[in-house]
Amino acid sequence: MVAKWIETLTGSLEQKKQYRQYKARIEGLPEPYRSAAKAFERYFMVYGGITDGETIVTMFGDFADLWERAAVDGTSVRTIVGDDPVGFAEDFARAYTATQWIDKERTRLTKAIDAVAGGGPEADT
Repeated sequence: MVAKWIETLTGSLEQKKQYRQYKARIEGLPEPYRSAAKAFERYFMVYGGITDGETIVTMFGDFADLWERAAVDGTSVRTIVGDDPVGFAEDFARAYTATQWIDKERTRLTKAIDAVAGGGPEADT
């Protein structure tokens, strides 16, 4: 019962555990995979804006799998990400659809404009 109460306040303890495991997996990678994975992780945190913990831990788990496999196979970082690391990162993140921080603001903006414009697009004509 106490664990459920704590999770209500702080989020899923299991997801936190999975995230810590992901971080350890990334730390365990040899270079240059570790540095590349950390750079992408930072970008995901800024770009992705995913608010669903389950989606995040799934995405990061898959991401760690990718880099671990590349390290085992000796696949170069450039072979994995191609010539456009930003495109790679955004395509990877888009594969994990979930609620994002910006969704709340999109809804808020739409409601505000609907309120002042009197409804849908036909109200302006």
